[in-house]
Amino acid sequence: MLKNYFKIALRNLSRNRSNTFINVFGLSIGIAACLLIFLVIRFEKSFDDFHKNKDRIYRLVSVFNNSDGIRYSAGVPFPVIKGLRIDYPQLENVAGIYETDGLLTIIDGKKENEKFQEDKGVFYAEPQFFDIFSFGWLSGNPRTALTDPNSVVLTEDIGDKYFGSWKVAVGKTLKFDNKYVFKVTGIIKNVPANSDFPLKVVFSFSTLKETNINRNLDDWVSTFSSFNCYLLFPPNLTKEKFESFLQTFLQKHKPPEYLKDGLDVQPLSDIHYDSRFGNYSHHVFTKELITALTLIGLFLLIIACVNFINLSTAQAVNRSREVGVRKVLGSSRKQLALQFISETFLVNLFAMFLSCIISEMVINYLNGILNLKLSFNFFGDPQLLLFMSALTLAITIFSGFYPAIVLSGFNPVEVLKAKITSRKSGGISLRRGLVVVQFAIAQVMIIAMLVVVGQMNFFKNASLGFNKNSIVQVPVPGDSISIYKTPTLKNRLLGTSGVKDVSLSAFSPIDGSHWSSDFKFDNSPKKTDFDADLKWADVDFFKTFDLQFISGGPFRESDSTNGFVVNQTLVNKLGFTNPSDIIGKKINFWDGDVVAPVVGVVKDFHSAPLQREISPVVIGSWIDVYGMLNIKVSVSDLSTTMLSVKKLWEETYPEYLYNYKFLDEKIDDFYKTESTLSALYSIFSGIAIFISCLGLYGLISFMTIQRTKEVGIRKVLGASAGNIIYLFSKEFTLLIVIAFALASPAAYFIMQSWLDKFAYRINIGFGIFLATIAASLLVAWLAVGYRAIKVANSNPVKALRYE
Repeated sequence: MLKNYFKIALRNLSRNRSNTFINVFGLSIGIAACLLIFLVIRFEKSFDDFHKNKDRIYRLVSVFNNSDGIRYSAGVPFPVIKGLRIDYPQLENVAGIYETDGLLTIIDGKKENEKFQEDKGVFYAEPQFFDIFSFGWLSGNPRTALTDPNSVVLTEDIGDKYFGSWKVAVGKTLKFDNKYVFKVTGIIKNVPANSDFPLKVVFSFSTLKETNINRNLDDWVSTFSSFNCYLLFPPNLTKEKFESFLQTFLQKHKPPEYLKDGLDVQPLSDIHYDSRFGNYSHHVFTKELITALTLIGLFLLIIACVNFINLSTAQAVNRSREVGVRKVLGSSRKQLALQFISETFLVNLFAMFLSCIISEMVINYLNGILNLKLSFNFFGDPQLLLFMSALTLAITIFSGFYPAIVLSGFNPVEVLKAKITSRKSGGISLRRGLVVVQFAIAQVMIIAMLVVVGQMNFFKNASLGFNKNSIVQVPVPGDSISIYKTPTLKNRLLGTSGVKDVSLSAFSPIDGSHWSSDFKFDNSPKKTDFDADLKWADVDFFKTFDLQFISGGPFRESDSTNGFVVNQTLVNKLGFTNPSDIIGKKINFWDGDVVAPVVGVVKDFHSAPLQREISPVVIGSWIDVYGMLNIKVSVSDLSTTMLSVKKLWEETYPEYLYNYKFLDEKIDDFYKTESTLSALYSIFSGIAIFISCLGLYGLISFMTIQRTKEVGIRKVLGASAGNIIYLFSKEFTLLIVIAFALASPAAYFIMQSWLDKFAYRINIGFGIFLATIAASLLVAWLAVGYRAIKVANSNPVKALRYE
């Protein structure tokens, strides 16, 4: 019997090739999108899931409270680790890890004196870090490998990269930043891609005492976002109980004026999704984005299933005689329902097969957009196989149940008397409702896409308050000898053809990294209740970036701080209405370590990505912290200029590796998440409208066949081609307008909530909604236009010759 069902189903599907193609193709695209979304979500939800003690691992984080509101940081003061070990011995383990970057030189081995610049994956870590986290070891003892100063652990790939093979790496030596010599004491397995700890090179934490960080190791106030503290809770300790201890802990150790700032604990399971604090992988995939992708996948499936329901119920009249004959010959309603369900299952099976091919074809494109390494392995992935099986079953039930009930429920007497019409089949109202649902979902996605794209264009084109064009940024070594070579290099660059301006600084005018601090102003004994963003730079910084002075001028050229330039926001925060009134007032950082008068005020500029409001900024000179050359170049003959810059840099620092980046590229990197979202919404909204129009084309094709004789009569009675086209398009136009009326308020509410997280954002104007309805109507008319025009221009004699 089952074999019979499928045999008849194949014949019916073959007989209605166009409808079968529309159903299979529409479903396959929807299913393919759903499969890819499943792979993305599964990957993002698996981060650091492989650690044995994952449910008991927490990160200590900082929460700063000041007059500007709440600010968050994943970093904590360095001495917190030692303090917790003494004051709260109930903790099973505490470990610190500090992220850095730099140059590694091989001292012995096959690649002796070869240099490698590592910008990611370099850390200082305590040995307890490997007691808390479950990273696999290939060589060395995880408890002792990082106990001694100047020891280092490498991953398998890095061991191969540096020494030819990780198997010979243990015992070898390498130099970090041409200064610190380390001995390889262990090799760990390559860290999985789904980890927020992209370890490559891990130095012993005790070596930090030899670096310039040494002065902060006992500082309970300064916080570095690169320094994280991880805790392993005992089984009986709750998050709430430990948080109640933290306030007492801070009161014991922190100066009273900083007790407004607090510490909090964050479960390991939340780290990957919390954009407030970030993580070491610099890849945050928020739970809101996971929810959005889940809903998009569900909506695309609904749209595809709606096509099937619409076409199946539309064909009900054509198949009514088949049902009537079957019932007369003894078929039960259950048997007929199973017959139609089997047809639906076959369509879904074909669609699933085609979706696998589509997924395999586009997965590399998706990896490029999301910067992932997903793979589609149907046979080797039991979870994917189970998901696809469940998906096929769910789609079969959802898309096939109603048509099966409608078709199997026809009365054989009415059928054989030809009294069944499309209205009696119960399909018209449903089809109208489903078309509205389809286009409402598609229009929500189009509006979302237009808002996200508009916000991205705003980010790219917004005035930042400085000139970012044609600025090349080249890192310079930070050791004491190299720092004092930078002025000479700067002067040589200024004499190079194609170089307009050069400045030295610690940061860009806008930067993802920040050095902020409170200060004392105008001999006040109390510190400010807000932090200033510190931009250490030389005097040419203002000319290079075209910063505009509104009062005073730049400080004198010097290696040390002799004056400060501040922005308008800082002037306003200090209560001045006239910028010139602040000139001459002294700013005192760190209780007298750095004191100088204000000599100038510049117009506000964005010192952080546009997600954040403009901060108070203080600019001063301090050669010891400069780490970057900012070079304004001419766009003409750029390649020759860049070769000249590289040659001069390498002559100045022959023991280091040269690299550079354009400032506008760096700024674009700040908006990677929004850029990814823009690309995804564009793709999925395009898929949604395409599937909707595919179903619309199928429906209009069926309707033109059903109404051929009506069209013939209308033409004989004088109807024009325009009248016929209007006849077929007016109903769909009305349905799309109704869908738009439902979609608009929902989309506005959703996207307004999304925009609210940005300090600077676009307004959702009428133009976005006008573009959405115009695009929806245009593609819908294109979908129905071809069939409508064809039937409108047909010869009425052919339609009526058999009457």
